[in-house]
Amino acid sequence: MQMMTRDVLLGMEEEEDDDDGDIVLDNLEQTTVSNFGPLESQPDFRTPEFEEFNGKHDSLFFNDGQRRIDFVLVYEDESRKETNKKGSNEKQRRKRQAYESNLICGGLQLEATRSVLDDKLVFVKVHAPWEVLCTYAEIMHIKLPLKPNDLKTRSSAFGNFSWFTKVLQVDESIIKPEQEFFTAPFEKNRMNDFYIHDRDTFFNPATRSRIVYFILSRIQYQVRDNVKKFGINKLVSSGIYKAAFPLHDCNFSQRSEDPSCPSERYLLYREWAHPRSIYKKQPLDLIRKYYGEKIGIYFAWLGYYTQMLFLAAIVGVACFLYGYVNQNNCTWSKEVCHPDIGGKIIMCPQCDKICPFWKLNSTCESSKKLCIFDSFGTLVFAVFMGVWVTLFLEFWKRRQAELEYEWDTVELQQEEQPRPEYEAQCTHVVINEITQEEEHVPFTTWGKCIRVTLCASAVLFWILLIIASVIGIIVYRLSVLVVFSTKLSQTFNGTDPIQKYLTPQTATSITASVISFIIIMILNTIYEKVAIMITNFELPRTQTDYENSLTMKMFLFQFVNYYSSCFYIAFFKGKFVGYPGDPTYWLGKYRNEECEPGGCLLELTTQLTIIMGGKAIWNNIQEVLLPWIKNLIGRYHTASRTEKKSPRWEQDYHLQLMGKLGLFYEYLEMIIQFGFVTLFVASFPLAPLLALVNNILEIRVDAWKMTTQYRRMVPEKAQDIGAWQPIMQGIAILAVVTNAMIIAFTSDMIPRLVYYWSFSVPPYGNHTQYTMEGYINSTLSYFNVSDFKSRSRGSSASDFDIRTCRYRDFRNPPGHPQEYKHNIYYWHVITAKLAFIIVMEHVIYSVKFFISYAIPDVSKRTKSKIKREKYLTQKLLHENHLKDMTKTMGVIAERMGPVVTDNNLRPKSE
Repeated sequence: MQMMTRDVLLGMEEEEDDDDGDIVLDNLEQTTVSNFGPLESQPDFRTPEFEEFNGKHDSLFFNDGQRRIDFVLVYEDESRKETNKKGSNEKQRRKRQAYESNLICGGLQLEATRSVLDDKLVFVKVHAPWEVLCTYAEIMHIKLPLKPNDLKTRSSAFGNFSWFTKVLQVDESIIKPEQEFFTAPFEKNRMNDFYIHDRDTFFNPATRSRIVYFILSRIQYQVRDNVKKFGINKLVSSGIYKAAFPLHDCNFSQRSEDPSCPSERYLLYREWAHPRSIYKKQPLDLIRKYYGEKIGIYFAWLGYYTQMLFLAAIVGVACFLYGYVNQNNCTWSKEVCHPDIGGKIIMCPQCDKICPFWKLNSTCESSKKLCIFDSFGTLVFAVFMGVWVTLFLEFWKRRQAELEYEWDTVELQQEEQPRPEYEAQCTHVVINEITQEEEHVPFTTWGKCIRVTLCASAVLFWILLIIASVIGIIVYRLSVLVVFSTKLSQTFNGTDPIQKYLTPQTATSITASVISFIIIMILNTIYEKVAIMITNFELPRTQTDYENSLTMKMFLFQFVNYYSSCFYIAFFKGKFVGYPGDPTYWLGKYRNEECEPGGCLLELTTQLTIIMGGKAIWNNIQEVLLPWIKNLIGRYHTASRTEKKSPRWEQDYHLQLMGKLGLFYEYLEMIIQFGFVTLFVASFPLAPLLALVNNILEIRVDAWKMTTQYRRMVPEKAQDIGAWQPIMQGIAILAVVTNAMIIAFTSDMIPRLVYYWSFSVPPYGNHTQYTMEGYINSTLSYFNVSDFKSRSRGSSASDFDIRTCRYRDFRNPPGHPQEYKHNIYYWHVITAKLAFIIVMEHVIYSVKFFISYAIPDVSKRTKSKIKREKYLTQKLLHENHLKDMTKTMGVIAERMGPVVTDNNLRPKSE
């Protein structure tokens, strides 16, 4: 198939730009122009004529009112710029003229119009005629309608409850269901097989924009050092064009004045993005039609994830309420708060010299809160979430398969072309192992190894930087704990109500969590730019390769950035502290942190609450306020220049650009949240509820943002959510381990169960029946104050007139033959913890495997529909082909006349 393109300037003089080093076209030599006649009849540049805008302000057509605007290019007229860089402006102008000339020679039609608000701005409107659309539809393997399809009937999943769900559905009288068709990849030589009632509507606006963008991304404008430079993205990034975008079809707040315009943007705003539609289901088919499958599959996934969170949130709230209702029955908390038990237990100092001895009942309030989260409901919820995440992933695969069928992406054929940035660097010639032909690559094998090594080193450096920040937070905790222990004890006496709530440990935990969140957001902002720079240097070949590479870098960084502090609190804090006579030190200077007598679970809950809540607030500020403020400022400046009403393309130009990675960041935000909901949910059963509320708002915020604040994105095809699916599966596997370890090592559940069943009754206990009485005393070991080293000795022992203090551990008391060594209780607890982890992991993994096996990725009904449609499509094409052959043979027979047979040639008998 011939490509209607024009190569401009192969053997030209090169001139260096003193400002940016670009090599531009100096002398124009004409080369072959396919399908456009002799070269002598071709001008040097074929550029669009300037037209005064005389149409309606909401028009989507050229000035003739016939040709639809499929894309808009915006540039600033160099002749009207107030700048001294005349040479640079001339080079930019000639590059742009070469590019536009090639667009025209490629079959596109252009019309230029000056801005009504700023005469320096020029809008080049691009229209693709029928022939160009057909040519590139075949090249891009775009599936188009063959005939109406009556198979795709979507039954309600709620059956007899459809009357209830009708309230949640989009009103079909407002957004009418799309007519379904049998489809097939378009072929020009079989055009009669396709359902072409009207050439103007056969290619919908989204498909037209996608085809035009495909052309714009591959048209050349320069050749330098035998390397072709092409693509609108490069021209926009270098400032030759200021923007390139498809048009919205109308204003979001009102219908178009053109009665033939469907006003889909207005419908999306009214039925999807408006706050009053927050309880309704999303109009996914219209989203897909307007923005493309890639945007549609994101909102379908986010909506399905949010629906599944309803069940997780209900169970999480039930477990929370169970703990809240039973907190007053928490025996070990009562012992902590009891004046004759916790009030008489003197705890050892938690830091050297400065920290005082303290009474156990000073942690009374925190122990009550801990009872809410560290209960039997925690175990039930952790097991439930292990099953829930598997159900979510498996049912999403089925839903995704249904969307592939409904959106016609089952056999998506896309020959993904190299990125323009990759092609621009192709200076090395190698032999292709398959075709045995020469091809250009950007670097040799050795050069690729060097780039990969440098990129991996850069990623490792930034991960180490995050780990260093975590260590800094740990040092802060250790240092500030000393200060809070001193200041709070001096400011408040032990009976002050404030000290009941603001203990040194609580104050340290809250301030450290806030500082950790601030550092996380700062590093996150910096690394986003660094990750893009690293990926650009790595130079992936295709856009999919680019996004997958960036996805892995960003997720790896975000994983360490967001979760490292939680992993520290859950699995390291208070685990390696030694004992008062021989404490463990960080860097030989800072004494390791200890958990409160109830463990570190409450601190982990605090950390999760601050990070999840703070992240949600920060993201909503970024996603809502920033675009709104930028557009508000832009409208203010525009209104101050003129009172004229601007046309559609100019209104869209002043909206914000979402960019190719806009959807990537939306996915990343949700996947990080998914990690919080699954990895640490055993410590915070309200996490799914917070995620649910956030996601309900997130869907509408993203919808509002796309329909009102951003230019229309170029529609893209997509079958699935890409690399995010295996990432979620990896998180789901890891979540089983982390939640089992949180219950075993972070919460106090296993020690309590060991005490209840083994150490509350003989031979280890003194009670005649199983009970939790005496549990706190059994978990606190004795330490002789005289055994303090001079470095650790507290200064306030005389205030209590004591000889021994207590600390949280399972060790033998002073005077024991193995004093300060771990006792039998410790080994029972360790054994029980390891056994619990093994049993819980194997049970949940077995259930996960069974569910994955029992639930097929594609439902039987969907498989049947796919096979049935494929069969009917092939049958239809075959029948049409036979009809064409029969018709052709009939025409040939008519032209040849009567057929001569042997009987006609045989002589008559006499």
